[in-house]
Amino acid sequence: MIALGRTAGFSLDDIVVAFGPQGDLRVDRAALLGKADELDRTITQLTAVRDGLRHAAACPAPSHAECPTFRHLLREVMAGRIATIDALTP
Repeated sequence: MIALGRTAGFSLDDIVVAFGPQGDLRVDRAALLGKADELDRTITQLTAVRDGLRHAAACPAPSHAECPTFRHLLREVMAGRIATIDALTP
């Protein structure tokens, strides 16, 4: 259970709460749904970053400053709508 919880991104403190005093498992379904929602947001963010990197690598524009797709991605990052990688990873 600990390994599964850690893989999903739960802290050890979160995991400890899932066990009762006798070691019985108490699943907090709301916490599971919250974590799933968080993972969905992270997946969306990382997908946008991945797609931006792939586009930048293959972009036919003379420079990235002239590429509308790259400029859009840059605006999204600067506005905080796309998080930096270090903010997404534990």
